[in-house]
Amino acid sequence: MKQARHGNRRLTVVGAAVAMALATAAEMTATAQEEPAEPVRVEFRRDIRPLLSDKCFRCHGPDGERESELRLDQEASAKAVSDGEAAIVPSDPERSVLIRRIVSDDPDERMPPPDSGSELSPAEIALVRRWIAEGASWSEHWAFAPLLEGLVPQEPSSWASGPIDRFVKEKRTMAGLEPSPVADRQTLIRRLAFDLTGLPPSSQDVEQFIGDAQPEAWERLVGRYLDSPAFGDRWGRVWLDLARYTDTTAEWLEHTGQAWLYRDWVIAACNEDLPYDRFVRLQLAADAMPDAEIADLPALGFLGLSPTYWKELRLAPDLVQRIVADEWDERIDAVSRTFLGLTVSCARCHDHKFDPITSEDYYALAGVFASSQLSNRLLLPAEEAARVKQARGEMRQLEEQLKKLGKDDPEGRQPIEQQIAGLRESTPHFDALSAHVIEDSSIYVSANGPDLTKLEYREGEARDLPMFVRGNPANPGPVVERHFLAALSPDEPRRLQHGSGRRDFADALFDEARNLTARVIVNRIWEQHFGAGLVRTPSDLGSQGDPPSHPELLDFLAGELIRHNWSLKWLHRQIVLSATYQQSSRSRKPCEAIDPKNRLLWRMNRRRLEIEMLRDAMLSAAGNLDRQRGGAAFDLGDDSQHRRTVYGQVARRDVNQVLRLYDFPEPTSHSPHRVHTTTPLQQLYLLNAPFVQQQADSLAAQLAPLTTTEDRIHRAYRRLFSREPDGPEIAVGLEFLSSGSAEASVLADYVHALLGLNEFLYVD
Repeated sequence: MKQARHGNRRLTVVGAAVAMALATAAEMTATAQEEPAEPVRVEFRRDIRPLLSDKCFRCHGPDGERESELRLDQEASAKAVSDGEAAIVPSDPERSVLIRRIVSDDPDERMPPPDSGSELSPAEIALVRRWIAEGASWSEHWAFAPLLEGLVPQEPSSWASGPIDRFVKEKRTMAGLEPSPVADRQTLIRRLAFDLTGLPPSSQDVEQFIGDAQPEAWERLVGRYLDSPAFGDRWGRVWLDLARYTDTTAEWLEHTGQAWLYRDWVIAACNEDLPYDRFVRLQLAADAMPDAEIADLPALGFLGLSPTYWKELRLAPDLVQRIVADEWDERIDAVSRTFLGLTVSCARCHDHKFDPITSEDYYALAGVFASSQLSNRLLLPAEEAARVKQARGEMRQLEEQLKKLGKDDPEGRQPIEQQIAGLRESTPHFDALSAHVIEDSSIYVSANGPDLTKLEYREGEARDLPMFVRGNPANPGPVVERHFLAALSPDEPRRLQHGSGRRDFADALFDEARNLTARVIVNRIWEQHFGAGLVRTPSDLGSQGDPPSHPELLDFLAGELIRHNWSLKWLHRQIVLSATYQQSSRSRKPCEAIDPKNRLLWRMNRRRLEIEMLRDAMLSAAGNLDRQRGGAAFDLGDDSQHRRTVYGQVARRDVNQVLRLYDFPEPTSHSPHRVHTTTPLQQLYLLNAPFVQQQADSLAAQLAPLTTTEDRIHRAYRRLFSREPDGPEIAVGLEFLSSGSAEASVLADYVHALLGLNEFLYVD
């Protein structure tokens, strides 16, 4: 760290700015009051099924041997009339045999039996009684239902500019809320620039937009940012969070150091607006798609860079099998939560307690990943790749000979070194890149002597797995054919039988599960633009997740995305062109009282810059941003590196401290979204980090040649905040900058203080 200039002066000014930033941040994150409680209907999958699963399914469910024909997991059985009675009589708890049995004082009639340890508590009995009184609905959860079509409100409105606004206005009006005014143009362009490119707007862009009086000015600006290469840098990073991207793989794997090929593929796909259905298919099964090109193989990094766990072969097979099963589980979890917004891995040990996902479904998918192994693949046609592999193998043997000779035998080493040079020169594409991919190959775990294990990989072979009873690989049950999720299949579940089944699974995402797949990605993109999704649990759209605030809007956008060939840029355009997006973020007390969490979108949400945007914004404001794109990752600990942060190295087990400080997700597992925290350490970083001081010094050096102090203040505000300073801000700046003896140092102190303000750290 540099020594402080002007004694305590720097600490006082910057510290005051930091204190102000902390206070404002705390004020913004505090909720004025809790939302008024609303009576919530009892829902079968969320409230009743988990209770029945815990208390009743052992005898009346899908698991184990039933002691009765009654099945409480199936609506038809639970409501079937036998001898004039039914276990559940909708809307009539007193006539329901289920209620009579769970409240009975007769130990021979009481269910569950008093000595079973599964008795229902009074609160649980009351919940079941209330559910039956409300009609005992087994209704399909919204996420599994068909899309709601043709429901766009038609009420004319001068405020609404399109279908998004009509949906929002309808809900807002019902709650007695009025929209916020349109944000000023400086705010709008800064908001849009960060949302679409992850960078602040240039001074030229701001001046041009403010001076453009044409009605299409906003639409033209949107188009320009969507077409910018910076769009892929911004939105590629969003996807990499979901994919638990890392630049470093496990040390025991064949390491190429070229994980960045996947990162670059994702960024390019975003810029090219690769249709989302193809974007996903290539990531799951590019190796099995006849129309995929060699350049598409890095897409397999979604699975090819999966976390792997060390398998100690000196352990017993049961222990190693559990480790292997943990890897399958991680991949099921990442794939199901990313693409379907479902927690399928909850069905590993038993049927999902909340969603219609069975253990059979789980092991059907586990078979897909048991038939798919991580690998490296040269980005060459097969014949050329084979020649390169052979030449590299020969080189490794020659290098082993050199090691045995040592460095004191130049005569012995010379011919071997010549052979190595000849191999490299005579083999075309010897240094070709290798992508981390996944390929069809089954793994088998078997004994190799007492308490020792052997792993066998069968290339090109697929396998079906047995169900592991209670998730224990040492206790296998019946074998399950690989198939898609039954709850998302209108008829018989699709069999996943071509090769490993990955391509079949990818096809099912956009056939049987098309509606849910569309809802999930629409919600993810909405969340990035508004700071919160229409569903606030973006990777759990099941019964445990939050319901959508605007279900009709979510379904409308999902249906339109499908109709527009899964174009994500089309979706971005619709969102940012809406009047809902262009509202001011200023709060109003009457609206706060009705909707303190802004679920009804009566204003825009203020959002803190993520660490990538913050670091890039500092570089951009200082004029130091290196826009070089792609290639190997750089060390984020090197303050002389000025490339965009998305190209900085991400280590799976050792995340950079600054990234971690600003809530960068752990790349060990799928991350649904960033969870923002506000801590003193973040402000201490802004105060003390050499990187931040360097950017302040750099910008100050560019401001120094300007003619007057007031000119410097104006230029600083334009560079940092995309606006002109007001009178009080000019007065404060003049007072501070006119009181120092070393003008350059004081100017740097001033810029450093501005870098710590909330206006720089947040987007309105």
